Amino acid sequence: ATLQLQVNGERRELSPAPQHLAEAIEQLGHHPRLVVVEFNGLILTPDRWQDQPIQNGDSLEIVTIVGGGS
Repeated sequence: ATLQLQVNGERRELSPAPQHLAEAIEQLGHHPRLVVVEFNGLILTPDRWQDQPIQNGDSLEIVTIVGGGS
């Protein structure tokens, strides 16, 4: 089965369909310690991802944390 999501404004299809947000983040190739995730308009901390069910049509905004500077 597949799952369709909006990820940073683009339609993405994940297969096999993830059951929770943590699985979706992993399938999308992101490291949990290096991203901030907005799920359907709410920023969720990584400790909540495992318990957050995910379904067709959900919206994710994923921001990668970049270190550095001068």
